[in-house]
Amino acid sequence: MLQQGLFVADLAFLLNEGAPSTMPIWGSGLTPPPPDGYDYDYINADVLLQRISVGEDGRLTLPDGMSYRILVLPQIDRMRPELLRKLRALVSGGATVVGPKPLQSPSLTAYPEADAAVHALAAELWGDLDGVSRTTRRYGKGTVIWGLPLDQILASAGIEKDFEWERGLDADLAWHHRRSGDIDIYYVANLTDRAQALDARFRVRGKEAELWHPDTGEIEPAGYASAGDQTIVPLRMDERELAFVVFRKTAAAPSRIITPENVARLDGLTGPWEVSFPPDLGAPARLRFPELRSWTENTDEGVKYFSGTAAYTRAIEAAGTWFTPGAELILDLGNVRDLAEVSVNGQPVGLLWKPPYQVNVTRALRPGKNSLEVKVTNQWTNRLAGDRTAPPERRVLSAGGPAPGPMGGMSQALPPSGLIGPVTLISKRRN
Repeated sequence: MLQQGLFVADLAFLLNEGAPSTMPIWGSGLTPPPPDGYDYDYINADVLLQRISVGEDGRLTLPDGMSYRILVLPQIDRMRPELLRKLRALVSGGATVVGPKPLQSPSLTAYPEADAAVHALAAELWGDLDGVSRTTRRYGKGTVIWGLPLDQILASAGIEKDFEWERGLDADLAWHHRRSGDIDIYYVANLTDRAQALDARFRVRGKEAELWHPDTGEIEPAGYASAGDQTIVPLRMDERELAFVVFRKTAAAPSRIITPENVARLDGLTGPWEVSFPPDLGAPARLRFPELRSWTENTDEGVKYFSGTAAYTRAIEAAGTWFTPGAELILDLGNVRDLAEVSVNGQPVGLLWKPPYQVNVTRALRPGKNSLEVKVTNQWTNRLAGDRTAPPERRVLSAGGPAPGPMGGMSQALPPSGLIGPVTLISKRRN
């Protein structure tokens, strides 16, 4: 999905010609900072000189079709005369260029004539702009701007935000926009450990929205509402969930409402679980857990420091009333650390590696008594920590773990491990 079409960016930041001529690294950021809701790209002087042209609509365009609305210059006062000549041609043709007036060339080539050429070209383009009291100047069909924030420039040009949402105190999303032909593809990811319910605005007009789920391959229609040049889509995202919001079909109506699923809790799988551990990894062969807890809370050090795969088993008594047409039966494992492989009646139904740890068991479950097995795998961290303090004859691994603390690469706290739950069976049905 992220290799189709072209990246959509409104801003192109020209890299500094000096050394090193690279994009900002080590958190140094961009100056001026790009405003929220707009994406950006980088170009260097060679691309500007050899590949960029300006279209009738003022867009800066590359031969492959990639285009930008605004060119942002580096925040320095030096530029080669040949680059300034190209900028003059672009602005004259309709481009918008943002940045300070150059005062001299960064190179000693053709010195001092090059500096004189820079002075003359900059005076022609920037005129009397000083970046404070005078900030905007028309030249030919285009515009030169110096000293205004980018969000103000974009708003003045009538360029809507490409993506925005109601920013709550706990909402944090990552996004990326690509266009393939007349199809708009938005990658949206929830960066928090909490479920998010929000209304997102996409700079798409006249198309209906779909949700594409990369973890399952499922495509489902999404609700939407047209709002001028934007489309509002309600997003309900689980913790750390990502999805593609795709616009590929002409909207038959200005809005569409998708009724939420009717979710009902059928059974909470409380009570004991039989847990088996593999040999030679420090834990006993079998244990009964009266209730689900992290292995790290167990008094048996073999379980507390266990790393590997343990199998949880139990029986499920499924009522016949659960099996009705149109209903999906979902097993929700709750909290799992870190991977879970689920089987019902000996039939594998899913490998779960991220929240929410839910799997559809409709086809595997049957009325009456059923067997459930959940194989849970954690990281090696706990075993390394256990071997670090154990005498050599009781170590599971050939050598002890690293020293505790940041320099040793391990923290003092053991990460929770195993099937922590709560485990429930739920029913989902479209209204």
